Amino acid sequence: MIAVTALQKRYGSRTVLSGVHAEFPTGRLTSLIGPNGAGKSTLLMLVARLLEPTQGTILMDGADIAHIPIGDYARRVATLRQRPDFNLRLTVEELVSFGRFPYSRGRLAAADRRAVDEAIAFLSLEPLRKALIDELSGGQRQMAFLAMTIAQETGCLLLDEPLNNLDMKHAVQIMQALRMLCDTLGRTVIAVIHDINFAANYSDHIVAMKDGAVHSAGPVPAVVTEGGLRDLYDLNFEILQRQRGCLCNYFTPQGET
Repeated sequence: MIAVTALQKRYGSRTVLSGVHAEFPTGRLTSLIGPNGAGKSTLLMLVARLLEPTQGTILMDGADIAHIPIGDYARRVATLRQRPDFNLRLTVEELVSFGRFPYSRGRLAAADRRAVDEAIAFLSLEPLRKALIDELSGGQRQMAFLAMTIAQETGCLLLDEPLNNLDMKHAVQIMQALRMLCDTLGRTVIAVIHDINFAANYSDHIVAMKDGAVHSAGPVPAVVTEGGLRDLYDLNFEILQRQRGCLCNYFTPQGET
């Protein structure tokens, strides 16, 4: 369990997060949702230890993460940032091997190669193993970066907008892979998701952010309500329940013309 308490982040006089309390259950997929500028990515980067909080605490299994040696933390938490940028001409296999750095320090052993192979196989990237990253489509490249994160073999993965700029097919593939990580491997996944329908249909838990604070949090049915989403996004919503999930309609909700 990851828990944040009274978390605050300021840049000079500008407050980005204020009084944030939230929990992220172990072995579950939690989506961070909310409008732009709500503080979702900032919260994720604080949990990743890529930013320092102005005040407040972040606990992992009851231990303050600030007191966990950074090398140990890298073996417990893997982070995929919003716009990963590698300017080197790397193959998919070489990129995925970077996920083993907390263990190998660049000198791959048999266990590291096994982890790379398993991550590539998990996302069905074997046909692209020797392909150059800068020659892949955006969706293929995102899958390769996710494989790198999986190869780190951490109990927790933090993903900042993993669906950014993806077409529908690749977005579905990413979300299905995240579900499998939780369901078959017991990983904890926390992801910033802008598409409310992906969040509603693939998540176990949702933390909704607005104006630098937690607007609502809990299991999907508790957060994904017409009234709650209307207040969160300042839009009218109609939630259509279907046997295989729900549709959060904000284009032409019932009652609007």
